[in-house]
Amino acid sequence: MSQIEKKNVYNRERSKTQVKSTVLKKTSQALAGIMIASTLVPVLAFADIDFGSLSYDKYSKTITGSVYTNTYQQDKNVTFGVYGDTNLQNVLGSTYSVTYRNTDTVSGATYFDFRINLSSASVPDSVYVQTYYGAGYGIGNEYDLAYVLNSGQTPINSTSSSGWGGGVGSISNNGVIEVSGDSVDTNTLQRAFENSKEVKIKIKGEKLAIPADALAEALKKGGVSVTIINDNGTYTLPLAAMKFEALAKELGAELKDTKINVTIAKVADATAEDVTKAVYAAGGSPIKNAVDFNVTASGNSKSVNVDFGSTYVSRTLNVNKNLDAKKATGALYNETTKKLSFVPSTFQSKDGQTVATLKRNGNSIYTVIEANKSFEDLASHWSKADVEMLANKLVVEGAADKQFQPDRNITRAEFAALVVRSLGLNSVTANTYFTDINSSAWYAGVVASASKAGIINGYEDNTFRPDAQITREELAAMIIRSLSYAGVASEVSESNQAQQLAKFKDSSKIVWAKKEIAAAVNAGIINGLTDDTIGSAEKATRSQAATMLKRYLKLADFID
Repeated sequence: MSQIEKKNVYNRERSKTQVKSTVLKKTSQALAGIMIASTLVPVLAFADIDFGSLSYDKYSKTITGSVYTNTYQQDKNVTFGVYGDTNLQNVLGSTYSVTYRNTDTVSGATYFDFRINLSSASVPDSVYVQTYYGAGYGIGNEYDLAYVLNSGQTPINSTSSSGWGGGVGSISNNGVIEVSGDSVDTNTLQRAFENSKEVKIKIKGEKLAIPADALAEALKKGGVSVTIINDNGTYTLPLAAMKFEALAKELGAELKDTKINVTIAKVADATAEDVTKAVYAAGGSPIKNAVDFNVTASGNSKSVNVDFGSTYVSRTLNVNKNLDAKKATGALYNETTKKLSFVPSTFQSKDGQTVATLKRNGNSIYTVIEANKSFEDLASHWSKADVEMLANKLVVEGAADKQFQPDRNITRAEFAALVVRSLGLNSVTANTYFTDINSSAWYAGVVASASKAGIINGYEDNTFRPDAQITREELAAMIIRSLSYAGVASEVSESNQAQQLAKFKDSSKIVWAKKEIAAAVNAGIINGLTDDTIGSAEKATRSQAATMLKRYLKLADFID
């Protein structure tokens, strides 16, 4: 058995009994400095070692950097091992050669520089470097383990010290974790949350398993987030909406044995082709390859989908061109209907690149498309810009070929469909809400979905009256409820309510939605028919409905 293998065996056994906290480490540093300064006697029992910097060049097969210890020892008893896997089995090389640099007389830290020349015939894109310092294999031997990327990428320094573990991920000071495999361990995640409330996990593959107990513990701190990042996109988990204990119970597993599994994967070729066909069928052009975003919980040999409720979850897709936000949209691909639908999305373009942020409370296949739709009867209409933008985003549709019919009154069912689309909601198949909704009607699913989301209530006789033309009062109420569902507070106080409605001489004719109309006026979503009339009982037109939708979508940050 080689020396480095002996050390690995020793430290594995030693880690089973050694318990050493960060507090002890910091305390030992202070004690070592004080004792050494006064007696110049080594305090090896409390020694520690850390990497100061690391750089790896796979082409020259070299690793350079520095290490430091918290004692005045200058005997250069520093050794290294380099591995190609997380289990530290694939030995790529080792060295005992270090150069003493200096000792800080204030902190008591001793610095060494080193250069490791790998002897392996071939080397990977990233390596694991382990360093030791101390009195051979006896008491006082300390080590640190770090994960390092090939040069040209940001080096990732120290991941663990004084205890077996690590190797699964590495942490930078701002809470960024680099993961080479398909999982991250609890200790790595906990240390990341100590550095930042906004933890980012970068993965090389398309899947990541995260310990649910670590996420549940981090959630207790409040205001924390976890974003998973790979070449396909990013996914920010809504921790506050994830019921970890309930998920574990559903699986019949202990929380400590439950994993949250995140997938950010390119779709298969056959599905990608279907998505492209759907893009053209919707009147758009494909801009970004489709990506499947999915989150499940697993444990006890079972797996369940994670439900986010009404919480909107952010994910991003990178687009290799500048986009006009008025002509682009995020879109969901439905594998059953093979059609696309609108996803609330915003765009940030810079230097020929665009980051699309898509927000939705469910998992599915997402892409980005671009369209440039127009309608012949909008050429000189006041609503032209708003209607065409929402048409490009798959929110509104024409009434006939190249016709929008902007001044036609809109029905309650038609507006319910627009609201459901604007929120990115799925249609509900079963109608258990209203007595006058036939399950075979085109609007049955969207009316049920809007009712489930609390957007519509219907009438006292338990009817919805889908074909009735919607009034401005009803439209304003549905818009304000949509804002609330999107997480935007729009309520106004009684005094502000009176102030907003006082400017309209016909406000006394508002039947039941004074609060909602006042909130809509206050938010800039609805204006008066004239300077001093609100026209609450007037029937709303398709153009008015589209304009109010556009205003609320911008207020909710669902469009740019």
